[in-house]
Amino acid sequence: MKKISFLFCLGVLLLNSCEGLVEVDNPTNQLGTEQVFETIQTANAAMAGLYADLRDRSLISGAGYYSVSTLIASYADDLDCYNNDQNGNMDIYHNQQQVSNRIIASLWNTTYTQVYYTNSIIHGAELSTSLSTDEKNQLKGEALLIRSLLYFYLHRLFGAIPYTSSIDYEYNRSLTKTESTILLEQLESDLNEAISLLNDGYRNTQRIYPNRKVAEMVLANVYLTEQKYQLAEQMASGILQSSLYAFQPDLNEVFHNTGSHILWQLSLQNSGDATKEASFYYFSDAAPHAYALSDDLVGSFAESDLRKQNWMTQVSFNGDSWYRPYKYKNLSGTNNNEYSVVFRLEEVYFILAEALAKQNRQDEALPYLNATRERAGLDALTNLSSEDFITELLAEKRREFFTEFGHGFFDLKRLERLDELNSTKPNWEDFKARWPLPQSELLLNANLYPQNEGY
Repeated sequence: MKKISFLFCLGVLLLNSCEGLVEVDNPTNQLGTEQVFETIQTANAAMAGLYADLRDRSLISGAGYYSVSTLIASYADDLDCYNNDQNGNMDIYHNQQQVSNRIIASLWNTTYTQVYYTNSIIHGAELSTSLSTDEKNQLKGEALLIRSLLYFYLHRLFGAIPYTSSIDYEYNRSLTKTESTILLEQLESDLNEAISLLNDGYRNTQRIYPNRKVAEMVLANVYLTEQKYQLAEQMASGILQSSLYAFQPDLNEVFHNTGSHILWQLSLQNSGDATKEASFYYFSDAAPHAYALSDDLVGSFAESDLRKQNWMTQVSFNGDSWYRPYKYKNLSGTNNNEYSVVFRLEEVYFILAEALAKQNRQDEALPYLNATRERAGLDALTNLSSEDFITELLAEKRREFFTEFGHGFFDLKRLERLDELNSTKPNWEDFKARWPLPQSELLLNANLYPQNEGY
């Protein structure tokens, strides 16, 4: 893990903030704690730097070679990879990742860098003598939420991982792994604290900063992973009861940035920029240069499914045809209504559907499963057994969330159905449910051993 001091961390965040919320005299790459947290404007600028980093290069970037949305969609069976740049993306696509994989190492290091940013913001807010209690709570709540989300993704990728809330480099350089059960319990605690600190109201009308309901949604997903279905139900039900949100009935409006179905989205660096999703997956009148939708995914849609007609598009070249994702449609210079959506209400519907079905309450769960089906022009499902319900939930959620944050793979993993990948991924083996810890990190910190089984 990288050596990042408290002062350097906050200096980078503030001075490199792509949002330009504050100008700083006498710029330097080191900025004192009191300066950063002297006013809410400078503190929010530090937070804006974190959100810009999440948008540009992180696990939750909308698309890209280091985004979980792209990597996990190809690791499972939703995207085919056409880019063999020797960085390791093709090995991930073929389920042949090694301990030396450069993309996995970069993803690990970038994510822990962002974890350290959040820790620095939390400590800075706590130590501030200038900010009000409400301002401190907002900063700490957002940072706790982002840190929990990053840890949750790392856990789903690697299993047991190091957990730290410290900004002490000497301590962090020798961390041991936190076992999965203990880690998830810690995330519960952190998210409950974030919920207590945040408000339901957004601090920006465009919902580009998360609120309390976003923390509740992440906690609901943690509860699903822990098989605490009643708690997941309670959390999801509370979100659906909020007057802030409403189901979006128009398929064409799902990825427009003004919808009341959006819980959180990442804004653009510049007005008119394309989203990562629109630019990265784009190809036209040529063969794909990066990724295209897999035949297995495309074939899972009925021809009458409006999502096949509106959320993917066919490209033909030299007698061959491919499909590319087309959820986000605006290229640079033409975009005035799309941000990268991180969480939307439809996911809450699926959380509640799964939680109810796991309590043998399929009849109560069906309306939440059928909502996206009927919006897509499909018939509603009826009279499903518990096992059939989960099968249909997995299939419907895959169609709804393809190329969005690895839902398909993580759902199969949580519901113990990863063996279904055997039919489409010839190199699939059970131990590949987890990625290898980067060898470079093991060499720096022997406390991270043992390596994940199989690598």
